[in-house]
Parts: sequence; structure tokens; C-alpha cells
Amino acid sequence: MSLADHLRELRYRLVFSMITIAVGTIVSLIFHEKLLLFLLQPWEQAQEILKGIKPNLEVTAVLSGVTAPLILILMVSALGGLVLTSPIWLYQVWAYIAPALLAKEKKYALIFLLAAVPMFLGGMTMGYYILPSAIAILMAFTTDVIAIQNLLPLNDFLVLMMQLMLVFGAGFLLPVIVVTLNLVGVVSGKALKGARRYVLFGCAIFGAAATPGGDPFSMMALAVPMMLLFLIAEAICHWNDRRRAKSASKELERA
Repeated sequence: MSLADHLRELRYRLVFSMITIAVGTIVSLIFHEKLLLFLLQPWEQAQEILKGIKPNLEVTAVLSGVTAPLILILMVSALGGLVLTSPIWLYQVWAYIAPALLAKEKKYALIFLLAAVPMFLGGMTMGYYILPSAIAILMAFTTDVIAIQNLLPLNDFLVLMMQLMLVFGAGFLLPVIVVTLNLVGVVSGKALKGARRYVLFGCAIFGAAATPGGDPFSMMALAVPMMLLFLIAEAICHWNDRRRAKSASKELERA
């Protein structure tokens, strides 16, 4: 394929993914009230944690502006649409890469999709559950030297939630990408072992740079699982390399 063909293919995949997410957003719009209640549970849990840390701190969730209620509904629906359509747009990522692979390597498309979807959703779920502690830690920095009422715009809260959940979802795709690259022969377990310290350091940097808020709790909550997942992926790659070597040895013996 020429460069122009690659760019046209990329445009098609991006447009198709955006349309799919838009349709998912419209569907989620029907259930936006239930989604909002679900997404606000971490805020309620954070308030309970804050009562134990700073009982005198008064924090109130607010909406500011004429368009704020509409923006809130659209944000909730967009997040629902993104999660709902994740199998489709994740497949589009693979479908763009697949033409560059050999025909026999395309069988890994299903493996990639089956592994990527639960890992992405699992990462988002973890981000959802660590959010209350992250919020409580950040808001606990509110000074109590003077009487201050902390007003938390719900739109800002949802932006923080979406960023955190998407970052965790993306981070949890690391082992899927590593194992898939090994299956198609791009990287070996030996190469991963040599690059281990750099990858682990990269996980720490990603955890510090990508998590919104920049608090140590969120950073460690993302970086440590990513490190563990990479080590598991490395072990799987070593096992696959040994299996592949044994298979090649048997074929040589038969020949």
C-alpha cells in the first residue's frame, strides 16, 4: 500500500470509530440518569473517606452555568458510549494494523480482540474503584487554617473520572500488546528481558504523567499493576518462544 492508501485507510478507521462511539453515546443518552447515579458513587464514597480524614471540611458538589446540566448529561452519555462500543473501536485499531501482517498472522486478530476488551474494561473498572481514595487524598489538602467551603463542579469531577478510567484502561492494554507482538514474531522473550528495566521505568513515568491530579496514590495504583502485567506478559512470551522452538525442532527432525 502507498502512503496515500495508508492515510485513506486510517481516515476510514477513525471516522468509522467516531460514528460508532456517537451511536453508542446516543444509546447511552436514554439511560443517562442511571449512568449518572453509577458514576457519582465514587464521589459519595470519597465524602465518607473525607469525613474520617477532615471531619470539619465542607465539600459541596455544584453545577455552574446555564449549559452545565446539558454538558453533564453529554459527558455521562459519551463515557457510556465509549465503553459500550469498545469492542468495535478496539477491533478497528487491529484492522488498521493487520494488512501489514502475513496472512497466517491475521489469526491473532481474534486473540487480540478477546484479550484487549476485558483488559481495557478491567483497567477502567480499577480506575473507577480507586477514584474515591484519589479524590479524598487530593481534597484533603484543603487548608483548615481558615473556614473554607470547597465547591466541586460535577463536570470537573466527571472529567477527572473519565481521564482516570481511560488512562487505566489504556495502561492495562500493555500486556496484550506485548504478547501480540511476540505471537506475530516482532519481539522475543529474550528482547523483553533485556528491556525489562527500561519498560518498568517507563511504567512508572507513564503512571506519574498520565494520571490526572498527580497524587502518589493514583500513580502507584496504575504503575504497579502495569509492572506486574508486563512481567506476566514477559513470562508468557518466554513460554511461547520455548514452545515455538520445540515445534521447529520437531519439524527439523521429521525432515
